[in-house]
Amino acid sequence: MSAAQKDKLMADLKAVLVDAEALLAATAHDASAGVVELRAKAQATLARAKDGLLDAQGAVIDKAKAAAKATDGYVHENPWKSVGVAAGVGLLLGMLIGRR
Repeated sequence: MSAAQKDKLMADLKAVLVDAEALLAATAHDASAGVVELRAKAQATLARAKDGLLDAQGAVIDKAKAAAKATDGYVHENPWKSVGVAAGVGLLLGMLIGRR
């Protein structure tokens, strides 16, 4: 799964959580036993989903920081290789853009 897909999934999950909370708030006036019980279950599930989403988001941020730190270390250890790779990628992108 690419980073863009993960970001889209996280945004979609956040939207679902917001919509579910709005739905729960809209049904707050209904006091029948079944609805109250269902609302309590839904709120508990939403709380667990929020916690899981926050944990997943934290893990993604930690991995991104670790990758950035590793990249920074590599560039400091091999500056000329890094410059050569960047120049090659720039040349390749320039050629691809120039074809259009």
